Parts: sequence; C-alpha cells; structure tokens
Amino acid sequence: MNASMMMINSMSVSPDMPSSSPFQSQSISTPTSSPPSTSLPLRTIPGSYGWPLLGPISDRLDYFWFQGPETFFRKRIEKHKSTVFRTNIPPTWPLFLNVNPNVIAVLDCKSFAHLFDMEIVEKKNILVGDFMPSVKFTGGLRVSAYLDTSEPKHAQLKGFAMDTLKRSSKLWVSEVVSSLDTLFDTVEKELSEKNSISYMVPLQKCVFNFLSKSIVGADPKADAEIAENGFSMLDKWLALQILPTVSIDILQPLEEIFLHSFAYPFALVSGDYNKLHNFVEKEGKEVVQRGQDEFGLTKEEAIHNLLFILGFNAFGGFSIFLPKLINAIASDTTGLQAKLRSEVKERCGTSALTFESVKSLELVQSVVYETLRLNPPVPLQFARARKDFQLSSYDSVYDIKKGELLCGYQPLVMRDSKVFDEAESFKAERFMGEKGSELLSYLYWSNGPQTGTPNDMNKQCAGKDYVTLVACLIVAYVFQRYESITGNSSSITAVEKAK
Repeated sequence: MNASMMMINSMSVSPDMPSSSPFQSQSISTPTSSPPSTSLPLRTIPGSYGWPLLGPISDRLDYFWFQGPETFFRKRIEKHKSTVFRTNIPPTWPLFLNVNPNVIAVLDCKSFAHLFDMEIVEKKNILVGDFMPSVKFTGGLRVSAYLDTSEPKHAQLKGFAMDTLKRSSKLWVSEVVSSLDTLFDTVEKELSEKNSISYMVPLQKCVFNFLSKSIVGADPKADAEIAENGFSMLDKWLALQILPTVSIDILQPLEEIFLHSFAYPFALVSGDYNKLHNFVEKEGKEVVQRGQDEFGLTKEEAIHNLLFILGFNAFGGFSIFLPKLINAIASDTTGLQAKLRSEVKERCGTSALTFESVKSLELVQSVVYETLRLNPPVPLQFARARKDFQLSSYDSVYDIKKGELLCGYQPLVMRDSKVFDEAESFKAERFMGEKGSELLSYLYWSNGPQTGTPNDMNKQCAGKDYVTLVACLIVAYVFQRYESITGNSSSITAVEKAK
C-alpha cells in the first residue's frame, strides 16, 4: 500500500499534455493561514442569521421564491456593502432539523480562494452544504466527494479516480467522436422532418455512452435497458439527491411545499440504481478489479465510487455545461461562428481530431473557458474552517472561527470586476494570449483554479482537463461538420453542412 500511495501522490491525470499546452496544470500559490497584510482593516463580518427558525425560513423563501439565488446574493452584497457576510442557505426547517443553514458567504475572487486551501479548511460531508443526501444513494458508503483530504480513504479513492482517467485517455477521443456521429445524425434526421428539435435526450444519451465506455470501460449496448434508459436513471438518481438545494422554477408555492421541504427517499430510485450497479459490476469488472488490486478498495467501494464519478461528477456536469456551450455558440449573432470555423479549418482541416490537435485551437479553448466562467456546472462551493484563521477580501480582513461554514456562489465570484473586464459580458477572446492565460488562475469551476493540479491532497476535480478537452473536441467536431448551427440551450433549429 505504501508504494501505491507514492504512486498516487506523483500521478498526473492530464492526458499526455506538453508543457506548452494551455491545458497544462501549474502549481499556484493559495491563501495560507498566516496573518494577512496589516494594511487591511479588521472588520466584523456583517449580516446575521436572524431569529431562530424565522431567519432561515425567510432567507430560504428569498433564495428560492422571491429573489432567486443570484439576486439573493447580489442584494445582500449591496445591503452590507461587502462581498463577505453572514446569511442562511437552504435547506432548512421544518423537516431538515439536523441541517445548520448558517454560512459565511464569500463572493469575490480573493476571499473565495480560501475555499481551496486545505490547510485552513476541510471538506467533510459538505459537497452541497451542511445538508448531505442519505448514503443509501451511494450504497451505504461515503464516496470520495464527501471525504476530507485528512481521511486516509480519500487518497485511495482519489488515486483510483485519477488512475482510471489516465488509463482510459486513449479511448476518449474515439468514443466521443463516435457518440457525436450518432447525436448529429439524429439531429439532422429530425430537422429534416420539423423546424426545431429538442436535443437534450440525444445529447444525454451521447454523454452517457462515451462516459460509460471511457470511465467504466463498460459498453451500454451490452445491456439493452441500460443502453436505452441509463441516462434517465442517472437523471432521477441525481435529482432526488439535490432537489432540496436547487431551484427549478416551477409554480410556487408548489416548489417550496413539495421539493424544498423534505428529502426524498432512495427507495424511489433503488431499482434503477441497482441496475446501474449491476451493469458496472459486470461490464466494468476490469476497472473494478483494478481498484481492489492496486488501491486496496473493496469491490463495493470501487463500484459505488465509479458510479458517483460517472453519474454525479461527469454525466451531471456535462449535462449542465454542454447546453450552455451550445447556446453560447448557436445563438451568437456577432460572427463568432465564422471565427471558430476558420480556426478549426486552418488548424485541423478535415483530419481526424485528437486531443493534441484541439490544443492548438486558442479561440475554441477561450470560448470553452468563458462559458465555464459564466455558467459553472456547480454554482455553490462550500468549505468548513479547519481552525481559526483570518480571511481577506479586497478591502478587509475577517476572523473566521473553527467549524464555521464558508459558501461561495461561483456565478457571482467569476463576475468579479476587479479581475475580469466587462465581467457581466460574454467575451469569446477573454482567455487568449498572455493576459488571458493569467486569468485562468481565477477560473474556479473545478473546485480549484484552472491552473491547479488535482491530487490526493486537494479536492479539485480529477477530470478537469478532460472536461475542457472534450468540450473543445465537440466544438471542433461541429465546425468540421457544419458551416453554421442555429439554436439555443435546449433546441436546434438549423444546421448548414460544411462546404
């Protein structure tokens, strides 16, 4: 096991990236627990949690109903004249009595960065805040996402995830392209029959297919039911876990009464989850066995963690992010498509795409990064103070006590006007050139900066480089196949074949 741990600590999951690549991870400095500059005044954290019960329920109604998440945070920034303040985050009573909704919001890039300094914060059981879905959703186990870096099992599981991604790196391109062929064949067929088509179902089938093969080594075609419905099984499994924490904009007060007042039981999806479990156990047996032999995991630990990586991290993330990327391109009226098409044709031509070839597409990369900046797949990030420390924003220093929960709302953090020019606007070329590369240190979508390196000592997404590479691959594929594409985040209305 000692040899195995040494391998984990030195492992890189970047898929054969040269040092000159803009995707190459770099080590960067992070906030430390040492006292911040004395040039900043010490300030009491503004805001409050309100009266017991009444304060949390008032904030919950603002968050989900009267204001919505973004306005909720913006109004409190204005009220307190601070990007650091105390507030409450759902879920809360009446049926979440064991959940403490009290948080300290950190909403600028400087204060937000403290969430990734594992010397001063911990991440035990706070993936979606103080609320944690029942472990029944993950086979009775606390999977890697809920473990702190100080827990021995975290190193084993993070190492297993990184090793699995690295070993499968040669499969990703072929599986993504094959799945995209099927997706866009379906899009073209349906567009020949109607003026507009929803692409969400074929897109999710595409994503589920290439992720199952690439991560688990399991072909959904081996099981007819999984091939047809695997993606929807994951959708339901995901939804029941996070419903108390997200707004889905249905008719109020029905959403508050039926979605945000109690946790849904695992029993509603247990049948589907067991089918997915059996699929991974049977068709992904080589990967599961490697988890046992090389990382000291039990069979069930390997299976349930693979399912969480596949379903929650990868499938869930892509299902949120890719429609935003498609929308940014397909709805653009500024000439962006012509620029993207020109870059793809100039750099890649009609040759088979590879991760190496898409690394040369600077504008494509920048568009992917800008989409992640404005639309991070996981909007909220949390961390609990491991010890007392002082947190710095741009204008003040604040005392944080051990055990206090920090919360950052990324869509606002990454609109920080002190870091990003015209921060509210989509600027396709923002991350190009030397200045653009420097901004990657403030792109936090992956539970850490884009310039960071995932390892067993942090909680950064093990597959962050694969996400950006696959997104670039998809954009390049689209402009090898089409002159233009028209649509939005849910539908496509027209495609023009490449000339």
